[in-house]
Amino acid sequence: MPREAPYLEVADSLRARILAGEWEAGARLPSRAQLAEEYGVGRNVTQRAMDRLIIEGLLEGRAGSGTYVRKPRERMRMVRSRHREHRGGSPFRADMKEQGKAGTWESHSHARVPAPEPIAERLAISPGDPCVHTRYEFMADGQPVQLSESWEPMAITDGTPIVLPEMGPLAGMGVVERMRSIGVEIETAVELPRPARATQAQANLLGISVGELLLEIERTYYDTDGRPVETADITIPDVRWEVAYEFGIDQA
Repeated sequence: MPREAPYLEVADSLRARILAGEWEAGARLPSRAQLAEEYGVGRNVTQRAMDRLIIEGLLEGRAGSGTYVRKPRERMRMVRSRHREHRGGSPFRADMKEQGKAGTWESHSHARVPAPEPIAERLAISPGDPCVHTRYEFMADGQPVQLSESWEPMAITDGTPIVLPEMGPLAGMGVVERMRSIGVEIETAVELPRPARATQAQANLLGISVGELLLEIERTYYDTDGRPVETADITIPDVRWEVAYEFGIDQA
């Protein structure tokens, strides 16, 4: 049987030592040079081993300081329900209130952004059609919770008070309430969840390590005629949140 790659053998050994309590949560590990000498391997091998354990969530790197055993974090549950979009106001703010936290967000919108081909396909419009593109950073008690990138066709909202999602009379009220104000009734939300790993940009915004597990949700809203009226990519750090879906049962 072929041997594991050397960095995997070192990662396995370090993992076992951490789980056995050799280093407590919050403790700093020896430097990669010290570990390389201990294991009789190159520094690049110990670096790859430590990077793997960072991805697994056992370790965390601190710039200019070293690598530490990660302290366990409380993993909260985010419930995505068929009813969540119809209770009025911001669903995110309501979700955070249920957790006893204050939900806030920052956003940056740009109008008349040509729809990239994948977005145009999701919105059933032509590539290059003008959209409002908004990036969101959501926070709970000031700590980053999730990211979102939203696209709305300007053919629906142009010339209305809600063309920019976070400006005007319904700023912060969510897509369902905003669209309803201009006579567009959203009937269905379709979500496609996929696992992913954090890029450097995502890690910086979410306060996590590069390569950590994420849940990315592709969400699209449809009106009563089945027309897509908004689509978004939602990014949630798996280390902090587990996502549960709640469905009602038709009693008819």
